[in-house]
This record gives sequence, C-alpha cells and structure tokens, in this order.
Amino acid sequence: MKLKYLYLFLAIAGTIIPYLPFIQFLREHGLNLSLFLEQMFANPIASFFAWDVIVSTLAVLTLVFTEGQRLKMKNLWLYIIFNLTVGVSLALPAFLYAREVKSNQGQL
Repeated sequence: MKLKYLYLFLAIAGTIIPYLPFIQFLREHGLNLSLFLEQMFANPIASFFAWDVIVSTLAVLTLVFTEGQRLKMKNLWLYIIFNLTVGVSLALPAFLYAREVKSNQGQL
C-alpha cells in the first residue's frame, strides 16, 4: 500500500471516529462550551488527553508551516481549518497525504 493512501485512510478515520462521541455530546447538551471545557478537564486522565491534543496541535501547526513553505505547498490555511473543526486526527494525516502527493510530483 502506498503511504499516501494510508494517510488518506487515517484522515477519513480521524474525522469520523472523533466526531461520533462529539455528535452524541451535541445531541445531549447542544453547543454548551462551558460544559465541554468542564468535561474536557474533568479528571487527571481527561486533562492528560486534552493537553496531549493541545501540544500536538502546536506541533502540527509548526510542521504544516515549516514543511509546507519548504515544499512550496499551497492552501496551508486548510490544515488550520481541519485542526479547528475536527482536530489533529484530521489535520496531520491530511497534511501528510498532501505532502506525499507534492513530493511524488517531483519524481515524475
């Protein structure tokens, strides 16, 4: 399997899987941001995962801009949108997919 297809699969899975519990939360509570934040840091394990995602977000954004500019990739803002609307689970594999496509263009 080519690496780019694995990244594409992970981007799709990284959109669907996190959204399943989020949709459940929205059905039960609506867009209650204060409850969302309260539950996100409700206990040490939840805080661990929340901070892990926050730090990972900073790392992904750094990667997107440094690597994206180095490879002269276009539409880097799209990965910020992915990160803000879904999360690292979409933004990172989507960027890696696009990077693979861009890198393979130079090899043709």
